Amino acid sequence: MKNVGNPILKVEGLTVDFLSNDEPVRAVDNVSFHVNRGETLVILGESGSGKSVSTSTVMDLIDCPPGDIVAGSCLFDGTELSRLDADARRNINGRRIAMIFQDPLAYLNPVYTVGRQIEEVYESHGEAGGREARARAMELLQRVGIPEPETRIDYYPHQFSGGQRQRIMIAMAIALKPDILIADEPTTALDVSVQAQILDLLRDLQRETGMALILITHDLEVAASMADRIIVMSAGKVVETGPAREVFSNPKHAYTCRLISASPDGDPAEASNKRATKIGSETLLKVEHLTKEYALSSGAFAPKRRFKAVDDVSFEVRRGETLGIVGESGSGKSSIARMLLRLSDPSSGKALFSGEDVFEMGGKTLMAFRRKVQMVFQDPFGSMNPRMTVRSIISEPWAIHRDILPRHQWKERVAELLELVGLKPDHADRYPHQFSGGQRQRIAIARALASEPELIVCDEAVSALDVSIQAQVIDLLADLRTRLGLSYIFITHDLPIVRQFADRILVMKQGKVVEEGDTATLFRAPRHEYTRGLLQAVPKPKWLMSENEPPAEGADVFWSDRPRSGSFSG
Repeated sequence: MKNVGNPILKVEGLTVDFLSNDEPVRAVDNVSFHVNRGETLVILGESGSGKSVSTSTVMDLIDCPPGDIVAGSCLFDGTELSRLDADARRNINGRRIAMIFQDPLAYLNPVYTVGRQIEEVYESHGEAGGREARARAMELLQRVGIPEPETRIDYYPHQFSGGQRQRIMIAMAIALKPDILIADEPTTALDVSVQAQILDLLRDLQRETGMALILITHDLEVAASMADRIIVMSAGKVVETGPAREVFSNPKHAYTCRLISASPDGDPAEASNKRATKIGSETLLKVEHLTKEYALSSGAFAPKRRFKAVDDVSFEVRRGETLGIVGESGSGKSSIARMLLRLSDPSSGKALFSGEDVFEMGGKTLMAFRRKVQMVFQDPFGSMNPRMTVRSIISEPWAIHRDILPRHQWKERVAELLELVGLKPDHADRYPHQFSGGQRQRIAIARALASEPELIVCDEAVSALDVSIQAQVIDLLADLRTRLGLSYIFITHDLPIVRQFADRILVMKQGKVVEEGDTATLFRAPRHEYTRGLLQAVPKPKWLMSENEPPAEGADVFWSDRPRSGSFSG
């Protein structure tokens, strides 16, 4: 573990309230931590634990009101930050302390090119302007791995993938070579291979510049692969702190133990045996030679090119079975889901649901199909009407399919569904914007369950959830599968999760299925090179491998130097 000299940042006794109509809400309660030069400090905890508020206070990003910094000291390189005026803070923020935010699309300006936004960093701090700023921006884009930077410097944020937007955010953050880089959930919802690239990039930058890195995450694998030291937060308080290996191998606090035990691990066949009901012999869904093509053009006079987002894909889902579909962004996973739900039309192919072709359905037949097949989307906020309450959102299927539930039972059933997905009944009268991303995902699952479907398509349904909530939702979905005979198509980039939940797995690359098999066999003996690459990209603990060496070929990618459920000794 790196520990060079005195801490460059030392936070002591930080307490932050948020004002409300009733009593103030204490978001951060007497929190203390420090980070040294060249060190990686991971702040681990679930949504609402105070991780982001603590570091946002360091960056002076808490609006007062409604925020109220009740007490505490933030000492940066010997300077008390709370005593600085706006101009002095401006010389520190961005220049000496920089931050990478969780959702880059929300923080990148959609009407400016990415190059212009990076150039603005240099201009606002008087470092460079004009051609020099543009040249530096191009160098940064190349440094963070954006292909064709000389062309893409003039692209807009929406023209990049999620992983590329995160790289652009990193480029902006490191432009002035800060002493401290705060990364707030920088890999949430990214593919496992893209996540590995982002983490490798952060490690490389840290080695090159000697900067301190504060990484905020709820992902235990990411925390173990990056941390020198860890602080664990719960309900606004620090409940445990120590060297990463010690915290993971011998946790002291009950909350830390619960987090670690909730993380998916162990033998996939054993997990499947614990969770799965007997898979029926009946084929519920049969997809045959499904293809989706798009016409692309480089200009008004350029010949159109054909791009196959989905290329001749075939598979079956039996009643009571969970089929996992894994692959990187652009592999065609979500395109398959959208076609199965009739949200887009295929170029060719069939999808037989209970023997009837989905793509030939219309009228009442299609309406009945849409009751039997539901989807949990990747972005729950985008799939919910912001003007409707949670009660109205969950009740909507009953208003459409009037034979499901009498109106006088709606209120009681909404409360039951909210409790099933880990929310409170009194949340029913709130609106989507009043919930965190993970809570909105749980509302989306409750809405999908409302129509009592036979097949649920989960498109990254747990990617944004905390590890313990992930475990709860997966257990919930598995329990519903057992009790109701539900089937699932489970689309995800999270290999530990799909390992625990799926009976069979399809691995996709560039629109094609490159490998298919039962879960236990695929993880123990993957046949395709691409599958092996995905497995190797899963983060491993920092203490199990040399900092300069990748995992050995064929090594078990799911680390075991941590306590299992019911065992918390090292």
